[in-house]
Amino acid sequence: MKLGIFEDSKYDNFYPMTLTRPVFELRSGRTTIMEKIKREVPNSKPIYFMRKHVAEVFKERIKDGLVNELNALKDDVLIVNGRLLPKIGVLTAEGDEEVATKDGEIVYVRAKKRTMERMLSETFNETLEKLKGELSMKEVNLTLINYPWDLVNMNSESLIEDFKALGGGIYGDVHPQAVIMGDKENVHIAKTARIYPYTVLNAENGPIMIDEGAIVYPFSYIEGPSSIGKDCWVVGGKLREGSAIGPVCRVGGEVEESIIHGYTNKYHTGFLGHSYVGEWVNIGALTTNSDIKNDYMSVQVYFKNEFVDTKTQKVGSFIGDHTRFSIGCLLNTGSVIGVACNIIASGEPTPKYIPSFCWYFRRRFSEGWGFRRTIMTGKVMMARRKVEMTDARIRLLRRIYDETKEERKKLIRRSRTKMRL
Repeated sequence: MKLGIFEDSKYDNFYPMTLTRPVFELRSGRTTIMEKIKREVPNSKPIYFMRKHVAEVFKERIKDGLVNELNALKDDVLIVNGRLLPKIGVLTAEGDEEVATKDGEIVYVRAKKRTMERMLSETFNETLEKLKGELSMKEVNLTLINYPWDLVNMNSESLIEDFKALGGGIYGDVHPQAVIMGDKENVHIAKTARIYPYTVLNAENGPIMIDEGAIVYPFSYIEGPSSIGKDCWVVGGKLREGSAIGPVCRVGGEVEESIIHGYTNKYHTGFLGHSYVGEWVNIGALTTNSDIKNDYMSVQVYFKNEFVDTKTQKVGSFIGDHTRFSIGCLLNTGSVIGVACNIIASGEPTPKYIPSFCWYFRRRFSEGWGFRRTIMTGKVMMARRKVEMTDARIRLLRRIYDETKEERKKLIRRSRTKMRL
């Protein structure tokens, strides 16, 4: 049977992270959403459906499945919304044909080959609509994420679910002078991971997962539920509950209830809380974000040209790929910072919204180096981790640069006017 995973029209609710990836490639806990979905439907052949301009880069990353191949759905299928955060045991390919919905939105579709051959249309969305009109409907109480702060708020729960699937076990090199607090069965340390002396793994309140090749250096503290990804370094860091660190990151300072997607440097002292950080981000020493307002009211976040009330008291920052922060940056509560930005400390909090490919320095927005020099810098950073910036990724970044050009110009003009005043 085939497993279809698709992103629907709400992908842009997750900008800037989904500017460079489909929504189901976002991380929640130790794994991405698509990895969770595939875990629930083993031995299936995945087919991914997404925007065409992100598909080229996505194809370079995946090791299985087809992309935007509509005819491949002529089979017994389970088609799943890429915004679904599935718990263990909630998805199955077995059962009657049906369309499961949550508040009118499709969660999954289960259909037989004969139905798919008859219902297949010219586009994926048209096919879904035909199936919705043909098959029986079922309202389900499953979780569809709607905004990036949903991922952060549910991160601890996702980490616990991921640990149930992974299981405990201490296989790596743990120094005798490293301390594990709580039940050791609540800890997973991979075979090639290394835990140095004078470190503390506190699993009293949740599981801890440390992946292959990860190193936890002296004077680090990790509190569960948390996950340290493949080939990460924790360098004297204080990682509190709800920390999910993707592969090949360098993490120091204090992290709480945050997701770092992967390949990001947060080496030094500074606080990161209730945030989602993309790939290839460099966070300078002492850079700190606020994740709660002084009046303790719910945080508003700028999305789609308006402020959205998160109805959440603790909300940090949402940061796109390839963005860089100087030493000593101060990030406002509920900040949204786009792809490939360059933020230089000004001694006061940054604006709550900074569009992609924008510099912010001395309370002014500017174009900075422009596209060509930004790509050169990105290539150098990626090469340090022995990863190539491919032509496909450059084309995707160029598209983002062009699509956000007018938005940048508007803010640049406005900041220049304020400076003259």
